[in-house]
Amino acid sequence: MLCECDAILTSLMASDDAQYPGLENYQLDHAYDEMFDPAGQLHEHYLPLMNHFSSLPKEDLQRKKQAADLSFLNQGITFTVYGRDEGTERIFPYDLLPRVITAREWDRVETGLKQRITALNLFLKDIYNEGRILKDNIVPRELVYSCKQFRRHMIGLNVPRNVYIAVVGTDLIRLESGEFVVLEDNLRVPSGVSYMLTNRRVMKRIFPQLFRSYNVRPIEQYPPLLLATLRSLAPDRRPEPNIVLLSPGGFNSAYYEHAYLARQMGIELVEGRDLSTHDNVVYMRTTSGLRRVDVIYRRVDDDFIDPLSFRADSMLGVSGLFNAYRAGNVTLANAFGTGVADDKAIYAWVPSIIKYYLGEDPILPNVKTYLMSEPKERDHVLQNLEKMVVKAVGESGGYGMLIGPQSTAAQRADFADKIKSDPRNYIAQPTINFSRAPCLVDDGFQARHVDLRPYPGRAQEGIARGQQFPRRRQQRHLGLK
Repeated sequence: MLCECDAILTSLMASDDAQYPGLENYQLDHAYDEMFDPAGQLHEHYLPLMNHFSSLPKEDLQRKKQAADLSFLNQGITFTVYGRDEGTERIFPYDLLPRVITAREWDRVETGLKQRITALNLFLKDIYNEGRILKDNIVPRELVYSCKQFRRHMIGLNVPRNVYIAVVGTDLIRLESGEFVVLEDNLRVPSGVSYMLTNRRVMKRIFPQLFRSYNVRPIEQYPPLLLATLRSLAPDRRPEPNIVLLSPGGFNSAYYEHAYLARQMGIELVEGRDLSTHDNVVYMRTTSGLRRVDVIYRRVDDDFIDPLSFRADSMLGVSGLFNAYRAGNVTLANAFGTGVADDKAIYAWVPSIIKYYLGEDPILPNVKTYLMSEPKERDHVLQNLEKMVVKAVGESGGYGMLIGPQSTAAQRADFADKIKSDPRNYIAQPTINFSRAPCLVDDGFQARHVDLRPYPGRAQEGIARGQQFPRRRQQRHLGLK
């Protein structure tokens, strides 16, 4: 007896297999599929893509895949996965089949991101100054003040143009209904945009025909857009600001991106040892002497950026940097203390934050989130750990997580103890069936789970990349006008 999914797949293969070879192993389940509707028919916006791919011989596809891999290898486009025994440095995985997002869907995402980021910026300004949202008991005061990323140093400090977050990477997923929702916000030092930019460049070189079939929104403007944003944040009386990108160095997982963005913007890539402070002014060491620095696009966390103000054992930062920042002589993007707004416990309150500051309901809703600091919610989660995803509130990149359905009894018992001993440090969410998109695997197409990380710019131009999952293939998108 066929289940519902089997019936859909049988219908799909009977109707499309002859026209689109390579679909023999493509299976649909209850997750939203980016390419097929529930009846197993191609979405209209995927027709030109599949028509093009089905017209290519398998040998041609393999040659194009090898050309793409070689291009990434020659450019040194790599990333690091910490904690893996087989090695850390890897060539960035590239899949030939792009993810297609329609203009109507993208417009909703763009509008929802504008709304969310505006509200989060207002939230940061408020909690470090008047604290109205805390006085009105919209967000619990103890939740904010107990956040490890809350910086008391920032209380009452004027931030240039009141911009706390200039660069944001928000992770989105689709529910089974096809609706986009926010999985988490990344406001401290979000990474990944360089991979999206290089993906697009390789894609245009390998499949120029696709860009004639689709009216694809351009993304090449991101580096100059970021540079213009950084310039606009320069201290007063610095009409020609000197801007640098501060990196932890070559051993950082995103060092390729740091070098790429600095090169694309035409600014200096520096490490902490390249900078010094004197009389609350930051200087860069050069072969011709010291040169003043006005704006720092930082890719170093708060904890490590200034050993005088934060972690004294840090070798990555610049002594006295925060005092220069407080004096208004240098601007940092993003500002100190922005991590409080991407704390995963604060995330649960973002719909209330949007309503409070903007008087609007969220356009992009949250995933249902249980706070372990709430006794009833904690008890519910502890009784259903095998169905939950548990996350440490300050971690990112998949670290500090328990995925209930894939966990062992011992792992669940360990996380239960962690939750009980430090409930503020954990949240839980129901297991979600992420949407799936087609990937080219060997000689055919297979579905892989994906999410989406957009990078809004200063003019709120949205561009995105697919977030990689363990053991799953990388996906990108084509945004349609």
